[in-house]
Amino acid sequence: MYEHELSFALGLADRAAEIGTSVFRGDVQVTIKADLSPVTQADTEIEAMVRQQIAAAFPDDRVLGEEEGGDASGDGRVWIVDPIDATKNFARGIGIWATLIALQVDGEQVLGVVNAPMLRERYEAVRGEGARRNGEPIHVSDVADLSDSQLLFSGVGWLMKPDRAGVLNTLRQAKRTRGFGDFWGHMLVAQGSAEAMAEDELSLWDYAALVPIVEEAGGRVTQLDGGPLKPGGSVLTSNGVMHDELVRRFSG
Repeated sequence: MYEHELSFALGLADRAAEIGTSVFRGDVQVTIKADLSPVTQADTEIEAMVRQQIAAAFPDDRVLGEEEGGDASGDGRVWIVDPIDATKNFARGIGIWATLIALQVDGEQVLGVVNAPMLRERYEAVRGEGARRNGEPIHVSDVADLSDSQLLFSGVGWLMKPDRAGVLNTLRQAKRTRGFGDFWGHMLVAQGSAEAMAEDELSLWDYAALVPIVEEAGGRVTQLDGGPLKPGGSVLTSNGVMHDELVRRFSG
């Protein structure tokens, strides 16, 4: 199921990579949006291309994108696109950025593609068919003890808030911690290179493509308190084995 949609999404990722790499480390034009986040010409060009291709191939499907908006609520089919995840990296010449493409059907993300051309890594998943990196199956780790774990987080600032003391204390007890923000931390969990990734606040286009990949790799994705994901809420990705313990510790 969704073989045609996956092939289509991979084609979009190829076109997006051509646009992104043609701009990256060149004349990158950065504009600050109303929410104070940056946008480059690559973001807008990629999303425009994606919308045009979806309109031609699936005219009845809706689109939600970071740059042009849209509506992903309710039933039906919605393509959810982040043309360049980690735009700040992109703008500063850091090669950790990706195009995220998801297909949501009746409220469930059933397909996810994460394409990071500068890393030469492409992750993909369709519900019920496993997850892959560069065409090879991937799976989360089986590490169960916090003292043996590698935990990832998106940044330092939010960890200093009083209501995140449980997260900070848990990170202190891990074997190793690293600040790998954006898509990459979650993909490192999916491929078994880390046990968990925690972020304070993500939009739907930030996590929609990640969810099927992580879950098809055997992991779990919830908010930090264990609740279901919601736009603007926190995100905890784990190998599944440690998930309940991390939720308990993060809430402590």
